[in-house]
Amino acid sequence: MASYTVIKATPKPPPQAGEEGGPATTLSGPDGVDVVTFGCRLNAYESEAMRARASADGLSDAVVFNTCAVTGEAVRQARQAIRKARRERPGARIIVTGCAAQVDPAAFAAMPEVDLVLGNAEKAAPGALTDTSTRVRVNDIMSIKETAGHLIDGLKDRARAYVEVQNGCDHRCTFCIIPYGRGNSRSAPAGEVVEQVRKLAAEGYREVVLTGVDVTSWGADLPGQPTLGQLVGRILRMVPDLPRLRLSSIDAAEIDPDLFKLLETEPRLMPYLHLSLQAGDNLILKRMKRRHSREDALKLVSEVRRVRPDTAFGADLIAGFPTETDEAFENTLKLVEEAGLAFLHVFPYSARPGTPAARMPPVKGPVIKERARRLREAGQRGLERHLQAQVGRTLAGLVERPGVARAEDFTEIAFEGAATPGAIQAFRVVGHDGARALAELVEAAA
Repeated sequence: MASYTVIKATPKPPPQAGEEGGPATTLSGPDGVDVVTFGCRLNAYESEAMRARASADGLSDAVVFNTCAVTGEAVRQARQAIRKARRERPGARIIVTGCAAQVDPAAFAAMPEVDLVLGNAEKAAPGALTDTSTRVRVNDIMSIKETAGHLIDGLKDRARAYVEVQNGCDHRCTFCIIPYGRGNSRSAPAGEVVEQVRKLAAEGYREVVLTGVDVTSWGADLPGQPTLGQLVGRILRMVPDLPRLRLSSIDAAEIDPDLFKLLETEPRLMPYLHLSLQAGDNLILKRMKRRHSREDALKLVSEVRRVRPDTAFGADLIAGFPTETDEAFENTLKLVEEAGLAFLHVFPYSARPGTPAARMPPVKGPVIKERARRLREAGQRGLERHLQAQVGRTLAGLVERPGVARAEDFTEIAFEGAATPGAIQAFRVVGHDGARALAELVEAAA
């Protein structure tokens, strides 16, 4: 392991929602309504929309669970939290929605603690949270053709804003249940997205993140089939006052030429790509029904680094996919170093009923657990290499909260001193603690 400068700091914060092992997050309001979110950033975005809708509709004394279906563990945690909420708030209205409720509404309806089950298409509709006419309202998600028009002013208590540009997925990876929770891919019109970003910039947001289930498929269902790169270019041209635009997780198979060119030429497009890789072995990728190969992933990383050397990469990786041999796992493990991945989300494989992978020969549970551990260790080494490379540099960081900022390449920065959340400051990196860059506050960068 390479040597690095270590400065005593507070312990690494716990995993965030959306990461393996990450906790649920809760939005609370003065009316006694809590919205508990499991899973991805898109869920967090939609929870904020539901929180606003609950307030507008006059909902009170309620707990809304916005669930995730990506793993069996996520579903288990949601059910556990629902039972706990009923014990702690016996008189509150318990509402369950999100992907797990969409995929298996009957399971949640069977829980005596639950008062209402809503599908993903229903959860932000006016009056949905207060309607008591039926206990279960979950429609066929595949029948939904348009993106819900609930663009909002940015997530509460966050330094940056998230704009949902796309929902659903047209691909059918053999391990994934999400298309059955979100439906087919549908895109928000470019004009609406640009107007929302313009509004957010005018309100003082310094960074906007474009988010969705399969963001790189944006535009395929719109007239003329515009690309994500064209949308990003339009945003940057028409909202010149926005300092930073960031993309959420993207599919390595779908980076279009316009987006690649913007990565090369546009400094306001942040140099961080979180890739949905899932594996680093070609046979496993084929059995997953992914659309890229190991070589494709390495080529993409190399080409982006050639035109934008400061780009950092993260990835989603699954440990113990059915039929994964020791050799196949080693190929995934080696990919972490070969691609120079710095930020990993590691998911132990979890069979989802109804998916093709659930019928494939499984890997034993202890083996899955051990492979996930080794992948996380490789990810930690990759993060430490990345952090060591930042020592001595001056980084522009968006202040997320007191003492914590986020660099352009997604590096977390810990610092002492006063800085306003939402501001972009300059930080001189003096070391790291294995999780974050440790820095001195220099001066305002923007």
